[in-house]
Amino acid sequence: PPTHTNTSRCSSAASDVYKRQLSPLSVLADEDDAVVQQIISDQIEAFKADDFVTAFEFASPSIKQIFGSPSRFGAMVKEGYPMVWRPSKVVFGALSDRGGNTVQTVLITDQGGVLHVLDYQLITIGGDWQINGVNLRKSNSGA
Repeated sequence: PPTHTNTSRCSSAASDVYKRQLSPLSVLADEDDAVVQQIISDQIEAFKADDFVTAFEFASPSIKQIFGSPSRFGAMVKEGYPMVWRPSKVVFGALSDRGGNTVQTVLITDQGGVLHVLDYQLITIGGDWQINGVNLRKSNSGA
């Protein structure tokens, strides 16, 4: 995957894809799936490398305001979402529009083999997709 610290600083071709916008009534297209999944993958890769500055760049302004700094954001993810910080396996589910919110379901298996179902809420600001929150829906120990 391309390495970048901000979606607005990536290559021109990728930038065109990242800047796709959706009207509230539009149907999410396959291209949106790929862009959203790449953003989430890039953030997870940044977490795996303990690069909280890069991971923070994918967050929306409201998330940045809540946490204030990449280090506080990283600490929250390590403590509250360890499966995102150190996943064993990541599989993307459906991208959907839920009441005007763009939601990407992600199935993450942690280092202990537990499956977690997370919903990533994404928004577009200035044409760039940004992660606006993550909701842990379910965890299955598989036992």
